[in-house]
Amino acid sequence: MTELSSLNIESATQKPSISTGYPPPHVSIGVTTPAPPSPERPVNTIKKISVLPLVFLIFYEVSGGPFGIEDSVNAAGPLLAIVGFIVFPFIWSIPEALITAEMGTMFPENGGYVVWVSSALGPYWGFQQGWVKWLSGVIDNALYPILFLDYLKSGVPILGSGIPRVAAILVLTVALTYLNYRGLSIVGFAAVLLGVFSILPFVVMSFMSIPKLKPSRWLVVNKKLKGVNWSLYLNTLFWNLNYWDSISTLSGEVENPSKTLPRALFYAMVLVVLSYIFPVLTGTGAVPLDQKLWTDGYFANIGKVIGGAWLGWWIQAAAATSNMGMFLAEMSSDSFQLLGMAERGMLPQVFAKRSRHGTPWVGILFSASGVILLSWLSFQEIVAAENLLYCFGMILEFIAFVRLRMKQPAASRPFKIPVGVLGSILMCIPPTVLIGVIMAFTNLKVAAVSLAAIVIGLVLQPCLKQVEKKGWLKFSTSSHLPNLME
Repeated sequence: MTELSSLNIESATQKPSISTGYPPPHVSIGVTTPAPPSPERPVNTIKKISVLPLVFLIFYEVSGGPFGIEDSVNAAGPLLAIVGFIVFPFIWSIPEALITAEMGTMFPENGGYVVWVSSALGPYWGFQQGWVKWLSGVIDNALYPILFLDYLKSGVPILGSGIPRVAAILVLTVALTYLNYRGLSIVGFAAVLLGVFSILPFVVMSFMSIPKLKPSRWLVVNKKLKGVNWSLYLNTLFWNLNYWDSISTLSGEVENPSKTLPRALFYAMVLVVLSYIFPVLTGTGAVPLDQKLWTDGYFANIGKVIGGAWLGWWIQAAAATSNMGMFLAEMSSDSFQLLGMAERGMLPQVFAKRSRHGTPWVGILFSASGVILLSWLSFQEIVAAENLLYCFGMILEFIAFVRLRMKQPAASRPFKIPVGVLGSILMCIPPTVLIGVIMAFTNLKVAAVSLAAIVIGLVLQPCLKQVEKKGWLKFSTSSHLPNLME
């Protein structure tokens, strides 16, 4: 991931490039405009996101800490878990983050990957990208209130089932949705505080474990790889190391995105990988291995063994609050994606409306409703379904990335991966192969549900076009955005 920090930003001294119609990299989006802004986009009053909150928003989009990675040890043993979290970023995370840095600075507007695919393949496929990505994001977000309560129910048993649990899910969803409504700057500040609180107990645990470490425990692997649950292992790695592109839907809200976005992605990459590797090294090296115990929440038990009850409770509290951070970050990306799609005329104009805090309140309500409707699904069903939908969206992104390299080779790219067309194709091959492997391990029930969701999107776009043609709902493209077809 060092490329993200070491590559030079294109400057005026480099060879001429074709303008994409956006303001130049050194100009903050929305500071100077050729025409007065529309009422729905009060650009001069919206505070932009700086590097630090953006790093923690990415951290929560992708990770939120090592909570949930325990299944990798359960499925494959310490050695494969450690190797997985070292190797997997090179196969998947770094290529995805690099593509996000290039495309996000090439198209610095809300909508992110929807705009990339629209520019490369046309608005129909851009809508499909938006549909599967939004749906996978909402499915993902349905997890977090459930996981939050799961971490608390040992101390508050009444939250384990029945009406109290349903009421708690509703109250938590409404409260976190309200924070999103109050503004992205508040969400960013909350992400920093929650992130520090979630990471610190593992820093403490790592130092306290040093006298107890036995490196030989890290080398344990299932004999001849028999008994490895490859489906659980790969899904766990994939779920904990993807979604780097989600931050692109907030590109229009970032201060000086041409520099801020690549830097934030680099810092977040380092933070995420370290937040996985050190807890796994600590947990497997300082405590005798009982592989079947490595399930969700086991780090709290490890904390109690290494540091005492206080550290275990701290890790448990950090796990609960981490789910709040992931909910806030995901909700922000989902709702601003809908705003970006509405500004491009893909959704009714009402989705482009902003509250007085600058937030897309219709998109927030729409996404929150989806979270509540999907909260009845089980954890395993949610992870498998969102992974499959996410894979479909990533295939479209890889195609768009390569096609734009071929179609618009001289277009302005404030951040550019130092490879040509052939290099861009080769870079996309390993993650594409991985997508094929993930799909091969998907059970038929999840595959059928995911395929049905994709088919709905294929039909929904023409239906919305008919609604627009009949004049039943108003659609419009924001005048401040460049024409993608030029």
